[in-house]
Amino acid sequence: MEGKMIGPGPYRATKLWNETIKLFRGGMPLKRHWAYFRSYDNSFTGSEAVDWLHELLKRNHNFGPEVTRHQTLQLLRKFMKNHVIEDIKGRHGKENFEDNGQVYRFPHTSPLKPVPHRPPVSENCDLPRLIRWDDYEELPQPEKVPLKPQVLNSETWNKRHSIAIGEVHECKLIRRRDITPKQVDQIWKSMTIVHLQRVLGLKTMDGVLDSKHVNAKHIIHNVFSVNKTGIVILKNKTEDMPYWVLSAMKCLANWPNNSETKQPMYPGFERDVFRTVAEYFQRLKEPLLTFQLYDVFVNILSLLQQKDVAVEAFQVCALLLPPANRRRLQLLLRLMARVCQNSALPPLNDTIATRTLMVQTFSRCVLGSAEEVDLDELLATKLVTFMMEYHDTVLKVPSVLHKHVEDHLMLLRRVQIKYAGADADASLVSPSYCRQISRAQFEEQRLSGSQGPMQELLEGLVADTELTAKDKKKRLKQFQKSYPEIYRKRFPTAESEAAVFPEKAPRLKPQLLLLTLKKPFQPFQRSWSYRA
Repeated sequence: MEGKMIGPGPYRATKLWNETIKLFRGGMPLKRHWAYFRSYDNSFTGSEAVDWLHELLKRNHNFGPEVTRHQTLQLLRKFMKNHVIEDIKGRHGKENFEDNGQVYRFPHTSPLKPVPHRPPVSENCDLPRLIRWDDYEELPQPEKVPLKPQVLNSETWNKRHSIAIGEVHECKLIRRRDITPKQVDQIWKSMTIVHLQRVLGLKTMDGVLDSKHVNAKHIIHNVFSVNKTGIVILKNKTEDMPYWVLSAMKCLANWPNNSETKQPMYPGFERDVFRTVAEYFQRLKEPLLTFQLYDVFVNILSLLQQKDVAVEAFQVCALLLPPANRRRLQLLLRLMARVCQNSALPPLNDTIATRTLMVQTFSRCVLGSAEEVDLDELLATKLVTFMMEYHDTVLKVPSVLHKHVEDHLMLLRRVQIKYAGADADASLVSPSYCRQISRAQFEEQRLSGSQGPMQELLEGLVADTELTAKDKKKRLKQFQKSYPEIYRKRFPTAESEAAVFPEKAPRLKPQLLLLTLKKPFQPFQRSWSYRA
């Protein structure tokens, strides 16, 4: 009678519909009844059907004890509309099912709905691709920091791991270009969907969630744009609830401590305030959980027996909501919880308990499908009951997901180490290792790694025959100033430096040379002048 538990997966609402029909048709007691001046075998009355099906739904793991008799009657009316049952004359569809002695029967045709064919399990090719280490680029040559690989070949290490260590490959630093806001959106979207898939325990999200309906901007806003109490802050105030609704909700939540409001108090005032809030939410064009996310939240219902898993699934799914919907849902759940816990608040209904009234009033405002689904009311009741009970946790930002995304972004933004041959098959590449070194060793390796190209540059200057001696001296002086250590190794003494510039005979200036050629050669004569 309890039936089997329908786990998470595609088209869960349709499977629940078929499972409920099978249990009803297979277990409903059939008797002989008198109607229209004759007897009918294999029939049942409306009251008998409501009694039996209500008991079935309360014991069923897929629905639970929260199901009311009124909801059971509504379900039987949908059975009548979909020709799951018919009246004794064979009428259905437009006929209404009544909770009385009217006689009904099961039709001969199968009323089960066909489950849509699920596409084969894919690799979620429609998901945004995560940015990985493969998207990094190598650092420019001057910035390369060659780290000295070291093979851990100690006997202790080999005994512990017993791995044959092959040739150690050269390691080099790589970096990622600056991550754009669009790439950050893609990472949040993809990792959120993957995390939700893992929590639900599904191999694929096909038939459960279309990634095209997931807005990364909504996720990021719901994570970061919140106040101290965790309520979403809207950038566009026109998307928020009207002031009079917020005032009514605050009045009801803080009852009777309502000193801020100036409205008159009269008998039944609290019921009018509640009716005002209920009418606002019931007039919304779309449920707070949106039509597009209906299947996702329905799948969470199968996890309610595992409280922690269900709460985490709710937390992740609630991030997918538009920020305005998430804010309304947060305020509504807080209101419902406070009203149920407020013993000073007079009863809001004479026949229904306050807790039941909250669930019945707002369940269809929270969950619903675009097309009329036959189990909407039952599923929404169970969902809202759970959310109201754990309202302080189900709409929190999931800490595990937040940490994973932030760690991934931090990893992408920092420099990484890459080994030669890393793109090849991992099974064909021998393991490589790098040991941590001190800062002094790093500076030493950095200098030694750059000395080779600098020495080649210096030798090129020395061997360049097209440069004049003056230009060569000038450039060598510049090199000496920039790289004194390398210059000193190449020219340890003044003689080695002078060897690059051999001495030449002094050249006379052109003017002096010309005068010398014009004058005849005359021996030097020394003259003395004497004065008396």
